[in-house]
Amino acid sequence: MDQLLALAVAVPLFALASALAAASATPVNKSCLNGSTGAAVSIGYGGASASAGAGAGVSLGTDAYWLACPLAEEIVRDVVERAVAADPRMAASLLRLHFHDCFVNGCDGSVLLDDKPLFIGEKTAGPNANSLRGFEVIDAIKAELENACPETVSCADVLAIAARDSVVASGGPSWQVEVGRKDSRTASLQGANTNLPAPTSGVATLVQKFRNVGLSAKDLVALSGAHTIGKARCTTFSARLAGVGASAGGGATPGDLSFLESLHQLCAVSAGSALAHLDLATPATFDNQYYVNLLSGEGLLPSDQALASAGAAAAGAEDVAGLIAAYAFDALLFFDDFASSMLRMGRLAPGAGTASGEVRRNCRVVN
Repeated sequence: MDQLLALAVAVPLFALASALAAASATPVNKSCLNGSTGAAVSIGYGGASASAGAGAGVSLGTDAYWLACPLAEEIVRDVVERAVAADPRMAASLLRLHFHDCFVNGCDGSVLLDDKPLFIGEKTAGPNANSLRGFEVIDAIKAELENACPETVSCADVLAIAARDSVVASGGPSWQVEVGRKDSRTASLQGANTNLPAPTSGVATLVQKFRNVGLSAKDLVALSGAHTIGKARCTTFSARLAGVGASAGGGATPGDLSFLESLHQLCAVSAGSALAHLDLATPATFDNQYYVNLLSGEGLLPSDQALASAGAAAAGAEDVAGLIAAYAFDALLFFDDFASSMLRMGRLAPGAGTASGEVRRNCRVVN
């Protein structure tokens, strides 16, 4: 997933006009919406829950705040909906925050901690610096929660709920978020630099990064579908453009050459600072178009397009390329698997021997 998004910068995408027009002409593939497996996914709040094994040392449930803070989810939802209405890209940014949190020592809110004179957090790590955004939205949510029910809802849980609500606000599936996490008192700059997949990673590396935290190749493919929303800076996909514009076409296949040429033009005139939509066809809608794009050679990040490469199936136990095709054909199958994988990722917990956590009053600093 990281690979995901970048800074919020308003950038005209005039150089992408031809690619946008071509992508817009391709309808979102939502055929067989009942799903070949009979998948049923709630489009709205609440929704499906999965039965994947919980992370060690974590006791999560869906009712932790029903009595202690009954308005918790409503508060989170209202703030997220306002933020996404003002800036649709914020949905992808909040979803990415949860991912970056969970992949470093489990879902413990460590990604939110600011650096201090005697404390180095994760915000300055390579995958995060000048890239993660949405912290002010989390601050706003936390402030309202502290007014309603002080020291009750953890920042780690806020990230998990906000991620779900961002997907729903963009038209995607819902699921019952499991809560009960505690906030860490520490962070790991090294873990953030080591654990998070890079946008240039190949399939074997991506599969291994997911397996390192207890997630499968299927989780990789399903969670990568989050790239159906959001944007990425030219520097994150420059490897896709190597040689484009040369007589040999940079090795691009006929089906994706015009797409890559339009990106090359965009990045060439901006010195690499421009942003491009991860999904040109339906950039603000959470759907299965990401997978349709991969099959046509129009994945933006190198790590995305690698999933649909000829050798992808050999990189993991599951048929990675086969899952890409299945999700491109069946939107509800993707929604169902995405919700289940989000629940599994949300159960990633700090390792044994980690100091007990807390419920921070301010997500940026320990109590």
